[in-house]
Amino acid sequence: MKFTQISILIKPNKKPPYFIGSQLRGALGYALKKVSCINPSFKCEGCFSVSSCTYYQFYEQKNSFHKYRFDFELGLEYYDFNLYLFDEATKQLPYIVSALHMMLTKNGLGRERIIYPDFELFINGEQSLKNGELHLPDVYIKKLQINDIKKNITLVIKTPLRIKKENNFIRDDRLELKDIINSIYQRQMQLLGKGYKKFPYSIQGEIVKKDLHYKELTRMSNRQKTTMNLGGIMGKIEIIGLNKECYEVLKVGELIGVGKQTVFGLGKIKVKEAWWVSILIPLYMIQNIKDLI
Repeated sequence: MKFTQISILIKPNKKPPYFIGSQLRGALGYALKKVSCINPSFKCEGCFSVSSCTYYQFYEQKNSFHKYRFDFELGLEYYDFNLYLFDEATKQLPYIVSALHMMLTKNGLGRERIIYPDFELFINGEQSLKNGELHLPDVYIKKLQINDIKKNITLVIKTPLRIKKENNFIRDDRLELKDIINSIYQRQMQLLGKGYKKFPYSIQGEIVKKDLHYKELTRMSNRQKTTMNLGGIMGKIEIIGLNKECYEVLKVGELIGVGKQTVFGLGKIKVKEAWWVSILIPLYMIQNIKDLI
């Protein structure tokens, strides 16, 4: 999986919204259209350049899978977020960085259009904004590498996860490992332009503990003039006995996100090695024995 990570850090006087995904995506779209549009009418419909337009591909193209996502945590005291570009979208880095710079220094964020002339910008961890000037690294496309394989993990769901089961979004602890694995794998295939493909390996791994809750979250769609529900599952899942293929898919999910509306920053997960396993597994085995008796 090819990707580019753009990271931005701003220490404003005013605390940002609890959920910044909608604000960031809307502001980026407004700036990106200014940066990339060459049509005098400034309209996408009937435009002669849609096949090569970054804004159109990121925001207007129908029946397509957007190859980017915002990444952040909820409720921070300041702006600290990533924007990931995937596969062919990595080639659009100059347009995206220019749009982000315009978004923060000229257009502003929020209803008050607050500008932030003083911020830090990194590309794949390398500082790329120095003395107010942008400097892109010579090589900025990375490839995800997964080295160590962990069989026992804690899966932390850090922003609302929206996955459908039987045509309804899961709102409780019915969330299972296979739901997560399949969601990540299908998203990966779509990002790679391969369409639907069944996960080709057995799903091995046992959930031994869940600590999940449903988080309500909404956004106002200026285009549709309506409130949209972005609520989903958050919390922790403790898993033992993962096979190599499932662990690797979960690590891919750390990068690309899981479920619906990942472009807004939803479905952010973190895979952590299980420090608790030496304590929990014996207790779990004892409980199973008691159940059998």
